[in-house]
Amino acid sequence: MKVIFDPETDTLSIILRDEKISESDEVKEGVIIDYSKDGKIVSIEIMDASEQIAEPQGILYELKSK
Repeated sequence: MKVIFDPETDTLSIILRDEKISESDEVKEGVIIDYSKDGKIVSIEIMDASEQIAEPQGILYELKSK
């Protein structure tokens, strides 16, 4: 998984898998989900990220234990 914030376009991309995007769906204004040809989520894009996310330039990764 890769998270990319582009301050020039104010876009946050969460890339879940390295696959070709076959279809995209804007599920809510400014939130786009990209799908592979077999329907798996490839990435999530958030437009105007600085308005949607408290700290788009920082990330906290947490692994929950069982």
